[in-house]
Amino acid sequence: MKIKLGRNSTKKKDAKNEKKNGDSKLETISDKSKFAIVESYKAARTNIMFSLSADDDKIFAITSYSKGEGKSTVSANLAISFSKMEKKVLLVDCDLRRPNAHNIFKISNQVGLSNIIGKMTDFEDAVHRDVLKNLDIITSGTIPPNPSELICSARFVNLIKNLYEEYDYIIFDTPPIGVVSDALLLKDLVAGFVVVIRERSTTHGDVQNLLESAKIADSKILGFVKVGCINHKRKGKRGYGYYYYQYY
Repeated sequence: MKIKLGRNSTKKKDAKNEKKNGDSKLETISDKSKFAIVESYKAARTNIMFSLSADDDKIFAITSYSKGEGKSTVSANLAISFSKMEKKVLLVDCDLRRPNAHNIFKISNQVGLSNIIGKMTDFEDAVHRDVLKNLDIITSGTIPPNPSELICSARFVNLIKNLYEEYDYIIFDTPPIGVVSDALLLKDLVAGFVVVIRERSTTHGDVQNLLESAKIADSKILGFVKVGCINHKRKGKRGYGYYYYQYY
């Protein structure tokens, strides 16, 4: 099932620069965002909620195959969209191999998830409360020498279990599956993965490899969000893009 959700204005640039710059050129949705963009995320939110209800779960992860495909921006905007329902939402940056990806919220990355798991701080000192109404965020924190070990540690599992009752939804922003396997280490904590794919960047081979990796790891793919599509009405110019959500 594939649903056309809406349009999102983007700068005209080639695919190479788009992938290189990744999330850094994109912004979070707000009351000033175009109606079609906001409605796009609402539609994706609804589909994800149906997927979560099948397993009676409240935790899901966002991933992609490669870097720069827009997953952190999609993660942030889905978190905002869920919080708009007056639901308490926690967005967790689980990519411990990079600096703060959620600087779009103008958050310091001095302490975060790695510092909590590494016993250098506690949750209350690391969490950023009410970044927006009903939305809390944990950044990735200090880049550690052993990110994979931290992500699959008992301390991280216990942290999420303790937070389960506090939040209505918990969203993991995870590393690209085609780069490292860290995301799939979280499979037992989440209902499944929402995969971000980018027009003229993500290939059919990338998607096939991602699905095969998920199958080997016995992980569930909830669906796909497609970003950066060509607006054919403008004769191939990249003035607009479409978002899609599709069950797998």
